[in-house]
Amino acid sequence: MLWEPGNKWEVQELELDPPAPGEVLVELTASGLCHSDEHLVTGDLPAGLPMVGGHEGAGRVRQLGPGVTEVAVGDPVVLTFLPSCGRCSSCVRGMTALCDDGAGATLGPQLDGTYRFHTGGDDPDEIGQMCLLGTFSQFTVVPVKSVVTIDEGFPLDLAALVGCGVTTGYGSAVRTAELRAGDAAVVIGIGGIGANAVQGAVHAGCRYVVAVDPVEFKRDKALELGATHVAASIDEAWPIISELTRGRLADAAILTTGVAEGDDLQPALQLVGKRGRVVVTALGKAEQATASLSLLELTLYEKQIRGALFGSSNARHDVPRLLELHNLGRLKLRELVTKEYTLDEVNEGYEDMRAGRNIRGLIRF
Repeated sequence: MLWEPGNKWEVQELELDPPAPGEVLVELTASGLCHSDEHLVTGDLPAGLPMVGGHEGAGRVRQLGPGVTEVAVGDPVVLTFLPSCGRCSSCVRGMTALCDDGAGATLGPQLDGTYRFHTGGDDPDEIGQMCLLGTFSQFTVVPVKSVVTIDEGFPLDLAALVGCGVTTGYGSAVRTAELRAGDAAVVIGIGGIGANAVQGAVHAGCRYVVAVDPVEFKRDKALELGATHVAASIDEAWPIISELTRGRLADAAILTTGVAEGDDLQPALQLVGKRGRVVVTALGKAEQATASLSLLELTLYEKQIRGALFGSSNARHDVPRLLELHNLGRLKLRELVTKEYTLDEVNEGYEDMRAGRNIRGLIRF
């Protein structure tokens, strides 16, 4: 858990309430170490601290709250970091990543405004949960709206990755960027999200996929995942994509860096050609409200800038299908896990991420 921005993650025992109506108790098998939790540490992402971190996990349902009929005790489930009510305007239009219930996901309390984690003693502190989940805990109570039942027998450690990183990256390419067979794509930043944007672009049938990252290990991993070319920087990528496409440039550039900066937009915009799409999947700092780009270029070439949350995906539809793609040998998951950690090694895991040594670190309980 994290007490204040700038602190390290701390491991301690907390009391956990039973599930309330519409909630379930889940015993987790594994949790991914996603960069979004690093944003809590740096303070880039506003959140209601103190908080149990983690928003990418999978496990089994151990207890049902009153009125829950969607799942059964013992069901294997993936926890998704955005709930889906199925009723709000966004959900009924197929945009479940923008469900109204996800609006306060980083604020700490559950959907009813109360807390499930507490410290002990006579004056306990109420502890929030990252994205309503808190997967950096072997047991957690979450909304049933945030769980997706999966097939029995699928490795739950690999299923955990689809709760955020795989679905976000893959969807950024396939759904938000709308890449199609024969397109050319550039993916900027090859971490847990960018690696899967590469896989998504490959599955979409792109003839060229250029992966950009300053770390050689990550460029090598991108080639392993299907990228056709790699570059150490955007400046290095431009002549590559220009030559490959005879000057037409990319159909889409997907920004999956650790932190999105306002100065990233114009270089990314220059990588795409007429009616090309720049997809911003990386989170920017909450206080940053300016960006640099050529409005003339935006208009004259009909270029587009699109935001991507959870890769514009629909969890209950997409999560089982991504797992099936893995079963068919068409989506790599095991190759994404660079190293596994125990819970008390969480800070080591994030140090490895910051140093560029990991595509995805994984906590195994």
